[in-house]
Amino acid sequence: MQNIETCPPKTRPDDAGLCQLFNEARLDERKSCAFAVSIRMETLAHHILQEGMNGVEAAELLRREVVRYEAESRGDWH
Repeated sequence: MQNIETCPPKTRPDDAGLCQLFNEARLDERKSCAFAVSIRMETLAHHILQEGMNGVEAAELLRREVVRYEAESRGDWH
């Protein structure tokens, strides 16, 4: 097996526009994710109130959500 020497990528002046596009896309994705989480939290709050859950029940519901988000972050949601 050969050792391959790696060099840092060289940037060119026109790369700035491409970097800006990537940064904007990442920011847009973060905003979308934050909005999706806020909707989910509102749904959970509504469910807790509708069901009249006590603190222990609400905490368990939140723990199940944590498991759901962890699975999604690993890419193994169904």
